[in-house]
Amino acid sequence: MISSVLEGLHSKSRRKGALLRNEGSSEPNANSRVLSGKCECGAVRYRVEDAFLYSANCHCSNCRAATGSAFKAFAGIEREKLELSDGLDNLLVFGEDDLNNTRCGACGSLLFSVVRDGAYVHVALGSLVDAPSIRPTEHIFVGSKAPWFEITDDLPQSEEY
Repeated sequence: MISSVLEGLHSKSRRKGALLRNEGSSEPNANSRVLSGKCECGAVRYRVEDAFLYSANCHCSNCRAATGSAFKAFAGIEREKLELSDGLDNLLVFGEDDLNNTRCGACGSLLFSVVRDGAYVHVALGSLVDAPSIRPTEHIFVGSKAPWFEITDDLPQSEEY
């Protein structure tokens, strides 16, 4: 198993490398369910605790471009609670260690984004195999949403974050 304790890889755009912080054991909380996630082709797999802190649908231009969709449905969690279980050599990271989009280098699936100075990951909900207990609670960055997309649910909407 590839541990969340990854060391010695350099920060550089468009590289395969360190995504998870070296913070000791990544053993799941005894009270937390562990979810599986993967890319489309199955070359990259990960595990993440079902202990997400927040979830949203992001309509910013970067998330739309990253997903090729009207928005990115994501859930946020502390970085050390996500563990790569297979496919480290297949990762494609766009950005730096503390701010990036992480994809499968074989099929291009967006798996997660490292955010908030590297402390958290935004897991792309579409990459989860198992259903999380959290659901998106709001739409963010609707001020820059795709003009062709209409939000039809009753979730709160924020012009920015």
